[in-house]
Amino acid sequence: MSDKKNIQVCFTADQFSKYSDGKSTVVVVDVLRATSVISTAFMEGVKAIIPVQNLDEALSFKGKEGYIIAAERNAKPIEGFDYGNSPFHYINADVIGKTLVLTTTNGTKAIYNAKDHKVITASYINIDAVANHLLDEHNNIIILCSGWKGVFNLEDPIFAGSLATLLLSSGKYDSNCDSLFASRQLMNNSNGNIFKFLSESSHRKRLKSLNMENDTRFCLAPPVKSTIIPILEGSKLVIL
Repeated sequence: MSDKKNIQVCFTADQFSKYSDGKSTVVVVDVLRATSVISTAFMEGVKAIIPVQNLDEALSFKGKEGYIIAAERNAKPIEGFDYGNSPFHYINADVIGKTLVLTTTNGTKAIYNAKDHKVITASYINIDAVANHLLDEHNNIIILCSGWKGVFNLEDPIFAGSLATLLLSSGKYDSNCDSLFASRQLMNNSNGNIFKFLSESSHRKRLKSLNMENDTRFCLAPPVKSTIIPILEGSKLVIL
């Protein structure tokens, strides 16, 4: 009998109920940009991150000692918040020891939908650390792509293909999931230049129209790597 574990890929936050089993480890991915921001904020010294569903909930933390609040809707930062959803907002910022309260269009929803599982977040910044942790843990895995407002978009499945390839190459995992197969095909088709491959994608165009190309480059080919794995404990992401 094989002791190989199973990997699945779910393409959008709204589809997660079809994959949810209460036992698998869920890896939430919103590579442009929420999980890249989460990785960056922890690298820059944030103590914990509270992902919340709506703007009012985030605003309820405004001005509280030790808290900073950040929001994004339709890729744009929201007035009245300390930060938006750009990794550059956190680099060399006054965030050490603070708790970040974050709400985004897609990523924080995906985290919320998976909250009954063990949840970790992944980006290209911490992909190697995440893969090594998952290999050590050797549990069934669901890679949860955040998507865009409930529908498929391209960059998260490409990341899922990157992560799944690292895991499958270990020989510890199997998959008969078509979404995973498609994710690996997309990754292979990008030929190692995801930025170029995504040039026609909806979210890359959206960020480009908002002059956020530097964010896209940073998230897809980060100049930094992190060994930090954010894990959801109760309502907070903390460092594993």
